[in-house]
Amino acid sequence: MTTQANTTQNATVESSHLRHPHLASIIEECQLMQEAGNNANLILLCGPTGVGKTTLGYFLVGTELQRQTETMASNPGFIPAIRVEAPASGEREFSWRLFYQRILHALEGELDVPRTAYSVDPTTGRLVRPTGTQSNRLSGLRTAVERSLRNRGTRFIVVDEAAHMMRQCRPNQLEQQLDTLKSLSNEFGVQWILLGSYDLFELATLNGQLTRRTHVIHFGRYREDVPEDVLAFRRCLIKLGKGMPALKDVDLQRYADVFQQNTLGCIGTLRTLLMRLNLMVAGKGWSEDLLCRALMTEAQTTQILREILEGEERIAPGLKRSLLPAQFATKTKVA
Repeated sequence: MTTQANTTQNATVESSHLRHPHLASIIEECQLMQEAGNNANLILLCGPTGVGKTTLGYFLVGTELQRQTETMASNPGFIPAIRVEAPASGEREFSWRLFYQRILHALEGELDVPRTAYSVDPTTGRLVRPTGTQSNRLSGLRTAVERSLRNRGTRFIVVDEAAHMMRQCRPNQLEQQLDTLKSLSNEFGVQWILLGSYDLFELATLNGQLTRRTHVIHFGRYREDVPEDVLAFRRCLIKLGKGMPALKDVDLQRYADVFQQNTLGCIGTLRTLLMRLNLMVAGKGWSEDLLCRALMTEAQTTQILREILEGEERIAPGLKRSLLPAQFATKTKVA
């Protein structure tokens, strides 16, 4: 099947990126939570821009497709996992219509968008749109998604840029957004892995029923004040540099502190920076001036750093876990 082959190829190519320590740790936790099934309907993965969330999404899907190779070969209609991006449609509200269409495209391939059936009134000669449920209405798209999920046996769906789902809706509609996902999860056993900025963390505390089946994972950056992070970042710099033809002979480690400060310790941003630098060096040869031109501006790093610090401050208290409540622990100690 063409759809299945394309899905496998795309996910495999994207998942071949550098697997660094933070990414490896997040992958391990995600895969562990995938085994939880209905006990973790939603996995919220929050982190700063450029940290590698998109790479993670492709990796998870690619790994699942590879794991299910034999089953997919015997059942060409089986698609265990897909990745979609939550649309930023420019509308006031989040576009579930476009979101459902993207899911259908990932599961069914190059399908025409459902159309409204028209007919001609034999008496008046005018076009008439039949009444009743039409396949391009939201309810029709939802039904098509349900049918496709059932037929494909999809295990989980990775939603990138999932923060769009909450930015494009009123605060009192957030629960409804998650209830929609939860209903698909409950009925068809589909697990949702939502990737996005720190805004996503707010979804973890909307109500008790949703919270108890939601697992939050923080995909953090490599910090300059943590020696282990500094070392890991430098190793990533070496590995990524080796993959850039024009930078192979450049001593990138000499500028490791510059790279970490400018990218704020985010590997996705580092990869983008090095790719940009590689193109510039290939055309003009290496110079520190080209390095400076490839770096993000102070205004850019300041804005991203502000968002990171605000997000880390907001998510840190919510991720704290204790073995026992303080009151219970005190009573036990006294006894």
